[in-house]
Amino acid sequence: MIYDIHIFICVNQRTGSDKLSCGEAHGLALVAEFKKQIKDLKINLKIRANKSGCLGICDFGPTIAVYPEGIFYVGVEQKDVQEIIQSHIVNKKPVERLLFKK
Repeated sequence: MIYDIHIFICVNQRTGSDKLSCGEAHGLALVAEFKKQIKDLKINLKIRANKSGCLGICDFGPTIAVYPEGIFYVGVEQKDVQEIIQSHIVNKKPVERLLFKK
């Protein structure tokens, strides 16, 4: 199936390293929350949220990538999921405070 929107949630767990790891900071809980809220969404879009491996910007906390835009959110917590879905997915307006800035 081809999706209109694909959301990747990092669940990478690193051992034996000082580098941060998204999966240790509620990665699987974020996946579950995105899936739950997307299921309840009543819009005409094919959306998929799934776990991913490392997205490469671990130092910024739990990371979410939204495609096709290629937008990365960092430091995401469960309480942010509804805002990301309503603002970005439904209303096409990225959540500025969570955006990864190069």
